Amino acid sequence: MRRVIAIACAGMSLAGCSSFSMDMFKSTPPEIPVQLDSTPPGADAKTSLGPGCKTPCSVSVPAPESGFSVTFTMDKFQPATVPVQVIRTSGDITSPARVVTDPSPVSAELQPAAPPPKGVKRMRPKRTKKPAAAPAAAAPADAAPAAAQR
Repeated sequence: MRRVIAIACAGMSLAGCSSFSMDMFKSTPPEIPVQLDSTPPGADAKTSLGPGCKTPCSVSVPAPESGFSVTFTMDKFQPATVPVQVIRTSGDITSPARVVTDPSPVSAELQPAAPPPKGVKRMRPKRTKKPAAAPAAAAPADAAPAAAQR
């Protein structure tokens, strides 16, 4: 009976080791808030990291190692893309490490879209007047008096 209990305990301990990984010691990247604004307000803003919203708004993104970009789009306006730099400051004994974005807030001024070019109007070909039908050939002079005599 002791052997069965010992084998069961050994099996459970080995099963526990197989699910152990070093990933659980890695910290997830901190989430940083990003304030998004546009002129005119109401544009759709989408970060290259995924999250997006309708301006003015704020989204939380995982702090990347390098920068990212935000694209602003709105009907009847040209899209605008703004690059964002991630600045990391290391902490010391008196202050914690910080991650900030530059610019903050991220804003864009959208320019109105140019009106679509007017299509070239096709000119209708000018109608050429058909020559008027030639006047009826004059009846021979002999036929006219003959008709009158009858």
